[in-house]
Amino acid sequence: MERNRIRRTRRLRGALIAVTAASGLLLTGCSGDSGDSGQSSKADSGQNSGGGSGGYAPAPDRSSGSGEQQDGDRSGSEGETEGETEGDFAPSPDYLSTFALDVDTASYGYARRTLADGHRPDPSTVRPEEFVNSFRQDYERPDGNGFSVTVDGARTDREDWSLVRVGLATRTAEQESERRPAALTFVIDISGSMAEPGRLDLAKDSLGVMTDRLRDDDSVAIVTFSDEAETVLPMTRLDDHRDRVHDAIDELEPTDSTNLGAGVRTGYATAVEGLREGATNRVVLVSDALANTGDTEADSILDRISDARREHGITLFGVGVGSDYGDALMEQLADKGDGHTTYVSNETDAREVFCEQLPRNIDLTARDAKAQVAFDPETVAEFRLIGYDNRRVADDDFRDDRVDGGEVGPGHTVTALYAVRTKESASGHLATATVRWLDPDTREPHEESGQLESEAVDEAIWDAPSRLQVTAVAAYFADALRKGDDGWTTLPGAPSLGELADKADKLADTTEDKAVRQLAEAIDQANRYED
Repeated sequence: MERNRIRRTRRLRGALIAVTAASGLLLTGCSGDSGDSGQSSKADSGQNSGGGSGGYAPAPDRSSGSGEQQDGDRSGSEGETEGETEGDFAPSPDYLSTFALDVDTASYGYARRTLADGHRPDPSTVRPEEFVNSFRQDYERPDGNGFSVTVDGARTDREDWSLVRVGLATRTAEQESERRPAALTFVIDISGSMAEPGRLDLAKDSLGVMTDRLRDDDSVAIVTFSDEAETVLPMTRLDDHRDRVHDAIDELEPTDSTNLGAGVRTGYATAVEGLREGATNRVVLVSDALANTGDTEADSILDRISDARREHGITLFGVGVGSDYGDALMEQLADKGDGHTTYVSNETDAREVFCEQLPRNIDLTARDAKAQVAFDPETVAEFRLIGYDNRRVADDDFRDDRVDGGEVGPGHTVTALYAVRTKESASGHLATATVRWLDPDTREPHEESGQLESEAVDEAIWDAPSRLQVTAVAAYFADALRKGDDGWTTLPGAPSLGELADKADKLADTTEDKAVRQLAEAIDQANRYED
């Protein structure tokens, strides 16, 4: 096993073991039970790492949080962490980082489209986690539902700073014949803006091909919206009715304005009316998300469909299209609608999403999944989670299963990358990463953890295994594109765009991965548009 890849994965399903010490509550174990632990604790910068094999543990169960804890926010702490550097990564007072899982990739797809059109994307549309999660990883897969946990890392070119990668993987997707039936409600934007080539025409072509590939026991409904919404095809079992679905798709034509709120509401009403027990029920929104009529705010739209989401577990899959795209609205709808988003810019992308990804990953393997990384204060001076800005969760809410997390299906990987500054001569345990999720059918909570030791980050990042290097390149690329954003801070050891393009080009040759080749081309384009 490679030296920089520590995977001591263990299942955590016992009760929380809490030992009261003179200095406070010292955690030596963690709970898989969502019940009340009776007491709670928040580790501070002076807390002992615990010494035992479990290392520095996640936060205990707590039914109510004290507000969202942001990485690097020192407000409310009684002192500053040793070794603070000016202007860079402010130390976290509790050495915990908690976030909801996210498998979105739309930000990266839209950035590539924008660069191909001749300009750099708006920094506010760049979400680093969606760049990182756009690439295949080599994490081990679990046997059943749930996750495997891989924790590794490598040194950056800046002294004492490393990139630490937390990798979560679900089981491989089942064969098409083995999955449960699907009940898919397509909510399709037919507003005037969808007339632009590469929008509605792309969706119609891909939906037609997908209809032919779905199984006979799958069902499809179609809702359209412009200034109003209409159910043009109720939930229809494919069986001998594929022609009805094709006819409904062929008749789609762009018309007036964009009442996206009406489309989503009607889509969910149609999905509930055609709800199939024992099937995976999902709403698929296809739009440029340029809402200009009716409800135009994500919270207002989602409030109107909250019962359908909570009572029936209907998830939302957002597919973004168009050179002018409402990225923020689509992301909010998917994140708060228990789903995820992707972006398609050409026929190849669209067929991959509709004809391969969607049918293959219809099922869910985890609901309300959250991750928490506990850094050891004995060895870690500072850390920062890269991205996930809109997915942060209060540390105390990690085991509060009423708090929303992310929905993840089979065949997915989720990667979180941290910039970590280790203390001088650090040796021993660095971090414990734990993922918690609910079984999609029984809602029973489960946990899985992995450990990282200091010697695992001794290797230089550009000498690390190729997939870890690809992760670093994607993160550095997103970081460069965020320049000018209010939340932007340069990552440690960041190469220039020209240097990054060279590294991506070499990785494309090494991995023989088409996606990595596209990444290299996108970085090269961004470098040409550098101010």
